[in-house]
Amino acid sequence: MTTAFNPQKDLETSHLPSKLPTLSLLILALAGFITILTEAMPAGLLTQISLSLNISESLTGQLITVYALGSLVATIPLVAATQGIRRRSLLLTAIAGFVIANTITTLSDSLIIILIARFLAGVSAGLVWALLAGFAARMVPKHQQGKAIAIAMVGSPLALSLGLPVGTFLGNLFGWRICFGIMSLIALLLMFLIRFKIPDFAPQSTKHRFSLHQVFTLAGIRSVLAVVLIFVLAHNILYTFIVPFLSLAQLAARTDLILLIFGLSSVIGIWIMGLWIDRYLRVLALISTTIFAATALTLTFSADTPQVVYISIAFWGLSFGGAGTLFQTALAKTAGDATDVAQAMLVTVWNIAIAIGSILGGILLEKVGVQVLPPVIFVLLIVTFIIIWKAKKYGFTQ
Repeated sequence: MTTAFNPQKDLETSHLPSKLPTLSLLILALAGFITILTEAMPAGLLTQISLSLNISESLTGQLITVYALGSLVATIPLVAATQGIRRRSLLLTAIAGFVIANTITTLSDSLIIILIARFLAGVSAGLVWALLAGFAARMVPKHQQGKAIAIAMVGSPLALSLGLPVGTFLGNLFGWRICFGIMSLIALLLMFLIRFKIPDFAPQSTKHRFSLHQVFTLAGIRSVLAVVLIFVLAHNILYTFIVPFLSLAQLAARTDLILLIFGLSSVIGIWIMGLWIDRYLRVLALISTTIFAATALTLTFSADTPQVVYISIAFWGLSFGGAGTLFQTALAKTAGDATDVAQAMLVTVWNIAIAIGSILGGILLEKVGVQVLPPVIFVLLIVTFIIIWKAKKYGFTQ
């Protein structure tokens, strides 16, 4: 695959340090942490928020839906339109969106205003996710890009496995608004860290900007995006309806423990991915898909056995934890100079997969029953494996 020559980029990457800039990458990880925690926090504080605003819990759940909608509709056009803005300034603007949105959520008593703030936060989230992989990849030599992206992505599972339980605990102790206020303060601190600890990168010159069509038709891009769509769809069919599924093994009351196991094993998955992704990206993609498929197959026959469920959840987290890093690295290596636009496509496809997973899972749950979810997931993962296997020349190449 060939990509457009960018002399400015060559100049900026010609003196990259050989040592991994761990602190800067962890600052990027904090941006991901804030993004995921802002999205998920209403789930942990659902009852509190609904009572405080005098609305139903189902309506309160739309705080998450509106957030996802913001990311879904805004990411691609926003990233395409901002190719001419310096990268650090754009990242700072996105984080400022979290400061504003979470502050409004902290102070407002109006559901309409809070929903607007959540939509703004979703827009910011889409922009952050589109930029993180590109930042991480530009900060290191090519042979370290996968490891750098893995570190930058660690904030996501940490937000779910540690941030959400802690936030829920603090919310129950001091009230739900204090949680969003704390997130505003963390986002404000993050802006300071980004300004002084994250390197700046020049925007694409007019000559080297990419249209959506140019990026989408690059060899390998469609294969990676198809894998993202199907893999994440398979994950969300089960993750969205984990509580009714766990009831098969009488484990619904232990959902918190199950999700903790999932989150911690996800962190281990990212760690493993960071160690090997720069050398074995293709192999790891095949292994992750195989482990997830094997988990689905196991749950197809043993979903009513608690011990099997616990072990399966751990392997599921292990396979899914590094998926974001895996797909973003594959896309960054495939897209070259068009990484930011390609990552915007990934963010959009990821959110589409979440939406389809919720809808399809709900239909299957209603029409057939929760026991049908694992075999459906298994079939989807077989398709994923085939696409990765065939993408040897472009997409998943090493």
